[in-house]
Amino acid sequence: MKPIKVAIIGAAGYTAAESIKLLLRHPQAELTYLTASQTHGEIGEIFPQFKDRLNLSVEPLDLDKLSEVADVALGCLPHKVSMNFVPQLLAAGVKVVDFSADYRIHSVEKYLKVYQVEHTDPENLARAAFGLPELFREKIIGATLVANPGCYPTAASLALAPLLQEGLIAYDDIIVNAISGVSGAGRKASLPFHFPEMNENLFGYATEGHRHMPEIEQILTDFTEKNIKLLFQPHVVSIDRGIAETIYCQPMGKVTHDDLSKLFNRFYADEPFVRILDKPAAIKNVAHTNYCDIFPTVAKGKVIIFSAIDNLVKGAAGQAIQNMNIIFGLEETLGLL
Repeated sequence: MKPIKVAIIGAAGYTAAESIKLLLRHPQAELTYLTASQTHGEIGEIFPQFKDRLNLSVEPLDLDKLSEVADVALGCLPHKVSMNFVPQLLAAGVKVVDFSADYRIHSVEKYLKVYQVEHTDPENLARAAFGLPELFREKIIGATLVANPGCYPTAASLALAPLLQEGLIAYDDIIVNAISGVSGAGRKASLPFHFPEMNENLFGYATEGHRHMPEIEQILTDFTEKNIKLLFQPHVVSIDRGIAETIYCQPMGKVTHDDLSKLFNRFYADEPFVRILDKPAAIKNVAHTNYCDIFPTVAKGKVIIFSAIDNLVKGAAGQAIQNMNIIFGLEETLGLL
């Protein structure tokens, strides 16, 4: 089988660097093109970890060239920007796994409300597959456009899906308390994440409502066909990478720790990247991996789920490559174990 030729658009950010790292060890993929709007030059100069490992330069985008050298593009572009490029890529015959939020929210009205900008590509929005394989794998197979989920929604949705599917918790009484490493804010400098401000610090943000809250509700509503409502509160902590979430739910009737352990182990029995634990999930154990670690339990009459992922891998680049593998009919774990 010929290797899949992969381009990365927006190749100067953290998720792009993580994608390159994973693709370099992928046995059926070949990086052929790197592009960015502002940062140009040898990739080994932009990210010294790739010096003498990848002989490619980051160039201004040339769609004609990209369409000749790539089968699929990983779109590592910001929200509100990606939808300006995706239609051109698809028209050129290139499949796209998009890292931004531009193709995650189904409704153009809700997208406008959450991101404060009109969606300019409703046609492709309507046909984008949502790229959370453990819940929507069948829709990803053979897709031309996949919307890679957000990092917080990945950890929350995988933790809640089994419980909601079985009707074991209330659909409208869920609190997701989440902590993320600083890389979740991206590579661009910002005062709150300047080292003297961030070091040895932890703080909450987006208390008026984070943009990932409607995404989580949409994922779980689509999966369960129930009207899921929850409260999501993120925090940032002074570590490079990782997400840890503690999720509090109201049980519908009597449920025990053993009941939850059996349910989660059964639900994810065939999923290579979900591990069910017998103690709370820890960021260090998922860092630099594509795993989501989950520990469900019961305390003080509440169902509590601990969930942890690496925001740059299962929350971004790793999940994108997992989706790429599914699109092209490859073994799902290639390049990720």
